[in-house]
Amino acid sequence: MTKKEHIQYWLQSAKEDADTMNYLFKGKRYVHALFFGHLYLEKICKSIWIKNNIAIHPPKIHNLLAILEQAKFKPEEKQSVFMLKLNQYQIEGRYSDDIERLKKITSKELTTQYISEIKKTATCLLKELP
Repeated sequence: MTKKEHIQYWLQSAKEDADTMNYLFKGKRYVHALFFGHLYLEKICKSIWIKNNIAIHPPKIHNLLAILEQAKFKPEEKQSVFMLKLNQYQIEGRYSDDIERLKKITSKELTTQYISEIKKTATCLLKELP
């Protein structure tokens, strides 16, 4: 696969994750919706990583800011703060004790706000891609 094909693969997969995020939100599965929202942004970040690096296989990490740092891309301060908050849904959202804690703090209102920010962040990040 070419670099462009790899980028398209990650972006198509990201779109599927965005669809899953929306589906889970409608089903009131808020923690899981944000898990997939993080995955959506992660795959866009990995597309930027592929664009900005010689290699075509991004690192197997989940921290959005670390991926972008390795991609030599600096997001806006507001986006960085949001991505730092969202990271907890990818990392902590994998373990039962953490999922229960996240369920207690993740309301419909918070999820609505985060999904709005996810979409805004995605729009900004996608401008970096062909």
